[in-house]
Amino acid sequence: MCFRFFFFFQVASGSKLVSGSMRKNPTLICVPIMGESVDKMVVDMGKANASGADLVEIRLDGLKNFNPRENIKTLIKESPVPTLFTYRPIWEGGQYDGDENKRVDVLRLAMELGADYIDVELQVAREFNDSVRGKKPEKCKVIVSSHNYQYTPSVEDLSNLVARIQASGADIVKFATTALDITDVARVFQITVHSQVPIIGLVMGERGLISRILCAKFGGFLTFGTLENGIVSAPGQPTIKDLLDLYNFRQMGPDTKVFGIIGKPVGHSKSPILYNEAFKSVGFNGVFVHLLVDDIAKFFQTYSSNDFAGFSCTIPHKEAAVKCCDEVDTVAKSIGAVNCIIRRQSDGKLFGYNTDYVGAISAIEDGLRGRLNVSGGVSSALAGKLFVVIGAGGAGKALAYGAKAKGARVVIANRTYDRARELAETVGGHALSLADLENFNPEDGMILANTTSIGMQPKVDETPIPKHALGHYALVFDAVYTPKITRLLREAEESGATIVSGLEMFIGQAYEQYERFTGLPAPKELFQKIMAKY
Repeated sequence: MCFRFFFFFQVASGSKLVSGSMRKNPTLICVPIMGESVDKMVVDMGKANASGADLVEIRLDGLKNFNPRENIKTLIKESPVPTLFTYRPIWEGGQYDGDENKRVDVLRLAMELGADYIDVELQVAREFNDSVRGKKPEKCKVIVSSHNYQYTPSVEDLSNLVARIQASGADIVKFATTALDITDVARVFQITVHSQVPIIGLVMGERGLISRILCAKFGGFLTFGTLENGIVSAPGQPTIKDLLDLYNFRQMGPDTKVFGIIGKPVGHSKSPILYNEAFKSVGFNGVFVHLLVDDIAKFFQTYSSNDFAGFSCTIPHKEAAVKCCDEVDTVAKSIGAVNCIIRRQSDGKLFGYNTDYVGAISAIEDGLRGRLNVSGGVSSALAGKLFVVIGAGGAGKALAYGAKAKGARVVIANRTYDRARELAETVGGHALSLADLENFNPEDGMILANTTSIGMQPKVDETPIPKHALGHYALVFDAVYTPKITRLLREAEESGATIVSGLEMFIGQAYEQYERFTGLPAPKELFQKIMAKY
């Protein structure tokens, strides 16, 4: 699916709209204001303005003790930015559960008193627009909206919906759908990018998050950014702080390249923080996003344009990613897992690499050298060591391969013994079931590397191996880096082992990925500085 882009822009700007001189796109950021009192709303409008909002959406259906004329006058007078009034009924996902005529009267009143935008539901839009014909103030624009809380329709059905919204008399078209799969968002981008009228196309839920960020690239009229995490007017809204500071929303343009981390779960990943900060520091025209992917093959079939230029790949997709690539480098092929995919711009082909093992093995070698108080010699600090890998997935394969290449004797422990045996045979090592690892202590001074997600947020009390079994290990590494010190690492340190956090692997593998993404040398000091905060 190829996305082409052209700019359109129709702003209902009061004198309050901020100049867009620093922007590479005209997409507005709207902060939903959902206070239960007018006073709270006024405070929040001030916060929205200070945060960089272009306008606020005043959700009248959230107000307790609502006095329409008096309250709307106050809200318009006190708002430091343009206002969008919404009075959402229960039947369209809002809180208003009263007389429909009274509700529509309130929207007309807001228009009359000086609102910049009014949101009217498609179901009542034609009637509403007929009733204000000839009386609508020049500056007020009507957004006609439709919400689908079940799924995202086909491109054809979305096109028909947009036509119906336009025919109802909309100045601005708005539709919000629900993502059952991240590929649903592509249909919304396709509609947005070809629209001849101002359009807001958003996809609700975590799988729809990219619709709220990349609308700046694909031509959306506005997106919503909340003041606080979790206080949202629709599922999946990011904060305005994240839009501006994390995703560099104002700097996105039609030619911005999209990068992202493919995983499930993926929201915990710090990759967007790392790469977006690095992109910004050198002026690289790219944005890095979370991609919650259920089916990686379907994802690549759908997002096949050069706009989507490079990907990090994490649990559980590293092995399946190999089959999605047109070419895989020899190391990744040997490992049987890919954690970095680049789309070649000349022909759109996908190239797979594995940078996991470099980051992890280097961090483990550094940890061992520090423990033994030796500097790097010709041979690796891992040579001859017994190296136990927990997990036989993509990261497990990478570490087993890397340890073997450095001269270590490798043992694979996995919940499913057959998978452990399969990997052990491939790298020339031994296999154990995870249950047997507890009593596995053939020698002291062993290395342990956990490559599973056991102990990752939110299940921070879990550990792959009991504490009493950790006394035989000289060094313990955990690929999990949220939290930075997992229960496994804490107990290993208490047992006298040197510990290496997954953060070291994360930063190490990111260097090479950044260089592949950008063609520029990795800003290593900046990466260390960014991740030090976490």
